[in-house]
Amino acid sequence: MADPGYSYTPSSTSQPAAAEQKLRVEQALKGSASWFVMIAGLSVVNSVLAMSGATVRFIFGLGLSSVVDELAHQAGSPGYLLDLIINGIIAGVFVLFWNFARKGQRWAWYLGMALYAVDGLLLLLFKDYLAIAFHAYALYRMSSGLKLLPILDRLNQQSASGTISASY
Repeated sequence: MADPGYSYTPSSTSQPAAAEQKLRVEQALKGSASWFVMIAGLSVVNSVLAMSGATVRFIFGLGLSSVVDELAHQAGSPGYLLDLIINGIIAGVFVLFWNFARKGQRWAWYLGMALYAVDGLLLLLFKDYLAIAFHAYALYRMSSGLKLLPILDRLNQQSASGTISASY
């Protein structure tokens, strides 16, 4: 999840160097996309903690999952199964964003980041400023992957024209 700070090198680059650059860009893209799966996983962990009655919650999860957890707690035992199902679906959506974002699909980046930003706004209602700050940081890190997409497009165009070999 490191910030790659890559820039595009023109096609005058040798074939092995261009292939290596493409591989690095793809790895950085996948690292940035991994924020989606991390958020999904930690949201599930938060839900399990809430169902077990723990008072500890991680700032890394989704605010929407916390709302579902609270509603399930108020509903009692029948609500816990529904809690697992709903939060599983929410986490599954973020896993899908991860899957498509790491493959360079722009819609997954834009939609996933937009939903995560809206989730951050939901946290304003609870005045959970630490979680809001983490949302902002995670969005910043995700945006570094989004910035790599034009570079990857150029490298893929070179690959298609036979300048470099594909590694996708």
